[in-house]
Amino acid sequence: MPFLAILRYDLRTLSSSWLVRLWLVGSVLLTLFMVTVCWAQPQLRTAEFIGTLLFPYLVGPWFLVVVVLGADPVSAARTDALADGILSRPVTRSEYLLASWAARLVVVVGSYLLVMVPAVLSVALAQRRAPPDTVTTYGIIASLALVALVLTFLVSLAYLLGTLFRRPLLAIVVALFIWFPSNVILNVYSLDAFSTFSLNKSLPLLLRTPWRVADKPAEPEKGLGMEIFSNPIESLFGSAIPTAPPEPKGSFFDRDRDASFSLLRVSLGYGLSTLVCVGLTLFCFCNRDL
Repeated sequence: MPFLAILRYDLRTLSSSWLVRLWLVGSVLLTLFMVTVCWAQPQLRTAEFIGTLLFPYLVGPWFLVVVVLGADPVSAARTDALADGILSRPVTRSEYLLASWAARLVVVVGSYLLVMVPAVLSVALAQRRAPPDTVTTYGIIASLALVALVLTFLVSLAYLLGTLFRRPLLAIVVALFIWFPSNVILNVYSLDAFSTFSLNKSLPLLLRTPWRVADKPAEPEKGLGMEIFSNPIESLFGSAIPTAPPEPKGSFFDRDRDASFSLLRVSLGYGLSTLVCVGLTLFCFCNRDL
């Protein structure tokens, strides 16, 4: 089948790319660094620990690599090479676009899971000198899947822009101008269905969610004498042992004030946006001259 042939070809091309290799090595090194430094912070609970590890994928810097990988589907050079094959009909336009999109999706999500699954499991199952936490299996699976869905949307958005402009560099610049301001604005209004900043704050709440609502444990008592860091960067370089029990205060991961977080709403927000991006990409490429 042409779809499988293009998929295998793009997978081989992407796997041999130095960008993918360096991204994978950089992800491993950064994750090891964050795990090593955060491990020495006894006041950092498990849910916030895992949320810190997922921060580079949701907020930065790895979104830039994802955009670069997705922004080169039909550049001028690739279109010229494909014109003969598409016009002679051994492969359709939709088959090429979907196969190329799927290959990038497999590389991005596969690299993310390859790094984060062992790191998250090691943190969740380890015995640490930290306040008791109620991270659940459902919360871990849902959080990893939700971040994978956000990466899928990023690949699809970059793919759409690359198809529209046919110039990868221009598509990357436009994607950055869309992604950063929109996330900042949506974060101001706590619209976590679309803002990755707000979504990263909600991850500890999701990580503590059980399979059934009836199994939800009681809220931990206040005044545990342990500080939750104001943001993931501070959690890497904060003091190891607090000298005195600090007063409760708001934090980056404090989402108690916003009980409206809904996994279904967030999933639909990114899922429908992904489908719209893929649909617009197919419509744009299938209705213009090569």
